[in-house]
Amino acid sequence: MASNITWRAVDQDGEVVDVFLQKRRDSEAAKRFFKKSLKTHRNEPRKIVTDKLRSYGVAHRELIPDSIHDNSQYANNRAELFHQPTRVRGRGMRRFKLIVQAQRFLGVHAAVYNLFNLGCHLISAKSYRQLRQHAFMSWKSAVA
Repeated sequence: MASNITWRAVDQDGEVVDVFLQKRRDSEAAKRFFKKSLKTHRNEPRKIVTDKLRSYGVAHRELIPDSIHDNSQYANNRAELFHQPTRVRGRGMRRFKLIVQAQRFLGVHAAVYNLFNLGCHLISAKSYRQLRQHAFMSWKSAVA
């Protein structure tokens, strides 16, 4: 399980849009990830931000050439910051025997992360506490 690569899409607000596990980081894998994300969300992004991996450029040119592709040095910090809790969970994912199980877990983990990741630096402390309280109430009703 340790050899699988996690592909993730994060929107402009830092929320997880899509998580996808694959064994490689080549152009075919990048095209599969882009196709899956485009099919799921049904609209072409205005701008994509990636690291400097060349397979992203190939997938971008072939699938969504009209969007802007930014791979400058610090542009993908938002995606990398999202990846920190995924790495922590990834240590536990080594116990998964199948990639399908890990994919299912990561999808749920991303949804729960979006629920509790409120961006506290963007709002007041009072609003943050109210939103956290609402998130916990939503979680309790979903689990009950």
